[in-house]
Amino acid sequence: MEALLTTTTQFTAAHYHPLSSTSRPPLPPHHIRSFLSFSSTLAAAADIKTSSTTRLRRNSSPLPLRVSANSQAAPASVETSTISPTPSEMKAWVYGEYGGVDVLKFDPKVSVPDVKEDQVLIKVVAAALNPVDGKRRQGKFKATDSPLPTVPGYDVAGIVVKAGSQVQSLKEGDEVYGNINEKALENPKQFGSFAEYTAVEEKLLAPKPKNLDFAQAASLPLAVETAYEGLERSGFSAGKSILVLGGAGGVGTLVIQLAKQVFGASKVAATSSTGKLELLKSLGADLAIDYTKENFEDLPEKFDVVFDAVGQGDKSVKAVKEGGSVVVLTGAVTPPGFRFVVTSNGSVLKKLNPYFESGKVKPVIDPKGPFPFSQVVEAFSYIETGRATGKVVIHPIP
Repeated sequence: MEALLTTTTQFTAAHYHPLSSTSRPPLPPHHIRSFLSFSSTLAAAADIKTSSTTRLRRNSSPLPLRVSANSQAAPASVETSTISPTPSEMKAWVYGEYGGVDVLKFDPKVSVPDVKEDQVLIKVVAAALNPVDGKRRQGKFKATDSPLPTVPGYDVAGIVVKAGSQVQSLKEGDEVYGNINEKALENPKQFGSFAEYTAVEEKLLAPKPKNLDFAQAASLPLAVETAYEGLERSGFSAGKSILVLGGAGGVGTLVIQLAKQVFGASKVAATSSTGKLELLKSLGADLAIDYTKENFEDLPEKFDVVFDAVGQGDKSVKAVKEGGSVVVLTGAVTPPGFRFVVTSNGSVLKKLNPYFESGKVKPVIDPKGPFPFSQVVEAFSYIETGRATGKVVIHPIP
C-alpha cells in the first residue's frame, strides 16, 4: 500500500524566509443528519460560507517560515484559558463522502465524542495537516477507513478536559500533544483533530514541551514519529552517514535533525530546491544538494542510509553503500529499499521532549501558516500542491 506519511515544516523569519470507487454507505439515521444553512450572523462571525453540511452523531462507541528555535518561549499559560464545562456539541470540519476539497464542510453542531476508559477528551488548541489527511479524504484507503462521515485530522495539541477511568498519568488541565491514530491507515478515528474536541488514548499522548506553543507542538507528532521510526528501522546509528530526499518537508526537516542530534550521524546530506538550501544547512545538513541542478544519484559519495520522503526509490538505491538501507515513504520500492507505516506512541514523543525543550530539535512550520480554523479548505488545497515547506498548521481552533 502506498505510504502516505510525508508531512510538511515553520521557520522564524530571522532564520529563513524564501518567499516534507463507491463511497462507504452512510451511518444510520441516528448517527448523522443534514442541517440547514446556519444563520448569516454565524457565517459572518466564522467567516465561513456553507449552505449545508453533514452532522456527526455520537454512537454507542464513538475530532514567515519559522524554525521555532527559542527554548525560552512564553509560558503556555498565555494561550490557556479557563476550562469550561464540556458541551454536548462542537464546531468541526466534516466530510460525508470521499472526494476533492469541496467535500469538506463546516458543521457547528457535531456531537462531542464519548470518552472510553483509556482515553482523554482534549480541548483542541491547534492541529496540523499531513498528506495522509488528503489521501484519506480522497478514499485512497477506504477499505480500512472508519465509517463516514469523518472529522479529519491526525496531529493535535491541546488541553485535557476529561479523563477515562483507566487513565493513569493525565488529568484535567494537562497540556498534551500527539498523533491521535496509532495506525495511520487502519481504522483511524472517525472524530479527528479538526474540531473543538477529540478523544484519544492516553498511550498516544505526551506532555507538551514547555518551551513550545500549541501550534509548534501540533506540527510535530506524525512527522517526528515517522522520522524516528524510519531511522530506527534502517539501523541508523552514531558514526553513519545519511542522505535525506525531500529535506525541506515535514518529515525531512526532522530526519535531518534527529540523525544529527539524536542518532549521532557522521554526515547528513539532504536535497531541496534552490530557495530552501539555507534551511537545510540551518537544520544541520552538512551537504545541501539542489535537486534542480544536481543529480544526487550521480554523486561519487555513497551513504549508509538514504531516507526517501519524495518517492524516488529507483534513484535512491544508486546513492546507498553496499549493505546500506533505503527508507521509502511513498512511491515504488526497489531493493534494498523498504517501506513502513508508522506506529504512533506517546513514549517516542516523551523520549524526544528533552531535545525539543533544549532547542536541539526544532519544529518547522510553513510560512503561509498557521491557517485559521475558518480556512481548513485552503490549508488542504495548499498541502496538496506538494509545495509546502515543513508543516501546515491550523491555529487557533475555537
